[in-house]
Amino acid sequence: MLAQKMTGDRKGGADPLPHLVGRATCVIEWSGRIIVAVSLAVMFIALFINVVLRYIFGAGIAWAYEIHAVLLPWLIAGGLVMAAARGRNITITLASDLLSGRARLILSAVVRVCVLAICVSVLWSSQPILKASQFQTLSTLGITQVWGYASLFYAFGAMALVALFDLVRIVAGADRTRTQEPT
Repeated sequence: MLAQKMTGDRKGGADPLPHLVGRATCVIEWSGRIIVAVSLAVMFIALFINVVLRYIFGAGIAWAYEIHAVLLPWLIAGGLVMAAARGRNITITLASDLLSGRARLILSAVVRVCVLAICVSVLWSSQPILKASQFQTLSTLGITQVWGYASLFYAFGAMALVALFDLVRIVAGADRTRTQEPT
């Protein structure tokens, strides 16, 4: 057993690389969880306070209507990242269900490469939108809409990382079945 560890023969041991990228994927998922929780909480509190103020005083807070323009995209982005990290995004598994063994791994790798390419192309092609949004301000809050559009970069950047990490797992021979949730 000791000789196996010293020579690098990992028949009995686990390769640390898939474990490491699994942990990195878990961190990405937690970032999505935090973003979703904070976005929901702030939107709910702002809406609740606005309703109470309108009920008691007949007038609410004007920025409560605009905060959703910034936080709703982040809420969606966080959900997308969570789904991608958990492998729970919308998938059609017909081809992969028909394949097994090496053919299934190759198909899985091709899908991850395609997802990575799409995410990178969205990040690249949306740069003009992000630049233009720096000049659009929300009237009541007075902040630029770049804060809402930045969620696009977070979502597609995180999904690209998840696809890359999945690809690393496949190449390392530890393709996750995605039936288990990250810990």
